[in-house]
Amino acid sequence: MGKKHYYVVWKGRNPGVYDRWEDCKREIDGFSGALYKGFENKTAAETAFNQGFTGFDRLPKDQAASVKDAPVKPVSPAIAVDAACSGNPGKMEYQGVFIDCSTDPITTADLFKSPLFEEGTNNIGEFLAIVHALAWQQKTHQHLPIYSDSVNGQKWIRERKCKTKLQPNQKNAYLFEVIQRAENWLITNDLWLKENANTIPILKWKTELWGEIPADFGRK
Repeated sequence: MGKKHYYVVWKGRNPGVYDRWEDCKREIDGFSGALYKGFENKTAAETAFNQGFTGFDRLPKDQAASVKDAPVKPVSPAIAVDAACSGNPGKMEYQGVFIDCSTDPITTADLFKSPLFEEGTNNIGEFLAIVHALAWQQKTHQHLPIYSDSVNGQKWIRERKCKTKLQPNQKNAYLFEVIQRAENWLITNDLWLKENANTIPILKWKTELWGEIPADFGRK
């Protein structure tokens, strides 16, 4: 699903249709019982607003964004991970932070940050960041949810395989060594991962509701 560019506020300080998340967020933050949702185009958003929140439930599925059942706030405490890449491929890095969403703004604390890898991709970084967060929790006996905004990263974790199309070369040889170690860790610890799937869930960060993930490098 594409990035949401329009936001409907049915119940908030000033109900209406907004084309920036920051504007929508101002209308709902701290507003008890706020009702809002993200849409991919203006027509769908205006239709949903005019029909009202109940009428919105009858929108065609290809118009409605699938975020209705998302909680108003993320689960916390938790770990948020993200990656950044300058070019595709390019210089890549990833990081993880603790998050406490009971505060406004969200409280964060740095947990880990990778070195800068040559000739990497963002998807590889997202994958490695999740594995790093999982391995850290096993080592420290923690059980915190992990948030990622990467669909591919989460899919590769479930498949226990980094399914990148990037080819190894002299520049990224070390990166592929790290990928291999990550894949081996997932396979070796498959039973631990399954036993802890409920206590350490890997969750999709809903950018359309909560803004950029707290581990974001801020380079957009």
